[in-house]
Amino acid sequence: MIDFIGDIHGHASTLKLLLKKLGYESKSGTYKHPERKILFIGDYIDRGPEIPETLHLVRNMVENGNAIALMGNHEYNAIGFHTKDSNGGHLRKHDIKNIIQHFDTIKQFQNRQKEYDEFIDWFKTLPLFYETEYFRAVHACWDEKHINHLYDILPNQKINDKQIADASCESHHLFNIVEETLKGKEMKMPVGLSFFDKDGTERTEIRTKWWENPETSTYKKMSVLPLDQLPDLPIDTSLLPYTNYYSENQKPVFFGHYWLQGAPSLQKSNVCCLDYSVAKKGHLVAYRFDNEQILSNEKFVYV
Repeated sequence: MIDFIGDIHGHASTLKLLLKKLGYESKSGTYKHPERKILFIGDYIDRGPEIPETLHLVRNMVENGNAIALMGNHEYNAIGFHTKDSNGGHLRKHDIKNIIQHFDTIKQFQNRQKEYDEFIDWFKTLPLFYETEYFRAVHACWDEKHINHLYDILPNQKINDKQIADASCESHHLFNIVEETLKGKEMKMPVGLSFFDKDGTERTEIRTKWWENPETSTYKKMSVLPLDQLPDLPIDTSLLPYTNYYSENQKPVFFGHYWLQGAPSLQKSNVCCLDYSVAKKGHLVAYRFDNEQILSNEKFVYV
């Protein structure tokens, strides 16, 4: 009996409201439910006003056996931003774009370096994905080929320091595997088209609905973000970096990451995204899962 919760991004007060709505109570410094536990999908840091409080709340629930927490791309990025590269600099460059992404977290841990270092170490203990007989969970993308490879090399689905360094190098095979697992799949837009993302960065690639069949879709339908400038034309699949997708006969999969808007709803009867842009005045969303293999929109809970 699992309650999945999407990207929190430092909104501890909103998380407390959602936990209360789900029937969790604060006892002895942690939130707990008599029958259920939480599975957090990742992205606890950056953007929000209560990042340290969010981290303490989530970690306390995990350490007391009341929650499971996955690694999100923001935790993975923070590890790289924090970790020195043997060739000089850091695994994640300290350029303007990356500094801005991490600024809120760094600022809120001002004069609390030891505490922040301890959370970086804790991030490294978070699994990249989680699977049971009844469901799958990952921060951004469940690609069967990638996940099978990660099963082979990651004890307990946790990535070690050497693998983090390897995955930070674009020429290493782990780079694409970890990137797509934590950040999703992308494809190039038609020549001459681009858009600006939420941070003002110009993009020529779009995040794709990896759960949809690209051979029967269009550029407009395949984009996670609704982009008016995309043509409603069939995709040239010869230019796609992938052709596999998450079919309807697989077990339910839960993820976050995609900054959806509006009222929560399923992507497919076995595909559930839980990120509804709490950091941009949207919702913090949960799904109450009871091992059903056909999901229902009626089981969303949000604030």
